[in-house]
Amino acid sequence: MTDQGLNTQGAPNRPAADYEARLSQADTAVASFERDDHSFTHVARAFLRNNPTLVPALVLLLSIAVFGIIAPRFMSPGVLSTIMQQVTVTGFVALAQTLIILTAGIDLSVGAVMVICALIMGRLSVLTGLPVPAAIMIGMFFGGLMGWFNGVLVAKVKLPPFIVTLGTLSIFTALKLWYSHSESIRNADIEEMAPMLLWFGTDIKFMGATITYGVVALIVLAAILWFVLNHTAWGRHVHAVGDDPEAALLSGIQTDRVLISVYVVAGVILGFAAWVSIGRVGSVNPISFDTINLASITAVVIGGTSLFGGR
Repeated sequence: MTDQGLNTQGAPNRPAADYEARLSQADTAVASFERDDHSFTHVARAFLRNNPTLVPALVLLLSIAVFGIIAPRFMSPGVLSTIMQQVTVTGFVALAQTLIILTAGIDLSVGAVMVICALIMGRLSVLTGLPVPAAIMIGMFFGGLMGWFNGVLVAKVKLPPFIVTLGTLSIFTALKLWYSHSESIRNADIEEMAPMLLWFGTDIKFMGATITYGVVALIVLAAILWFVLNHTAWGRHVHAVGDDPEAALLSGIQTDRVLISVYVVAGVILGFAAWVSIGRVGSVNPISFDTINLASITAVVIGGTSLFGGR
């Protein structure tokens, strides 16, 4: 039997001695894997990798810049204010859709809910003579009620949001056609009986541009929702439920209640959007805004909200 590092004659084992010598000469400093590449390209790539939801928004901003260079008039206050007025209703619906998508859900019934609320406001105030403020409140109440119905099916019955809202889309579409008898409420009737319904379509001058009160209301509501989602307990619970509902439940958050409240709030926002849509369009048509569902989802994604929820 031989000792480690010795051959059978007791002489040092040459490979072992070489290994020990090389090991003693090796650098004992801890290896560093930090990269010194701080170029703009590397930083931008790392930023976008960590924030993939900002890519659509950056593409949109780049497109606006390109159009502004190609056609300088595109950036004029008049053109920008016209664009803002055209996307006002979609913006309100997108705010409601944002709340749903933050919980890793989706709502395909937003357009039908909004039109039903508009029909309720218009028919109650124009056809029955109910005071306009009461008609508006009732319309928003029914928006919240339809949102509650969706929320219960998602939170309590545990059905997928896509399936739930696809089904309620058909139900609400049939309901709006039945309630309206497929008849529109004309602008002349609204102006005569309920001019308050057209208030959000009123033009105002701002820094050389013409905008409507609907645009101002959209900006204010977006700021309020941003504050609520980022600086209140309810907002943090919404993010937590969307990110990991099981972990949120284990941490003490009542996930079912949060989900239902999100759908209710979204429904109330859609009721408010119905009022804005009457001012924007000037009438109430039961078959209007049929494609706003996809437009609202697109706006949410471009705005940076993840379709997987939580952020």
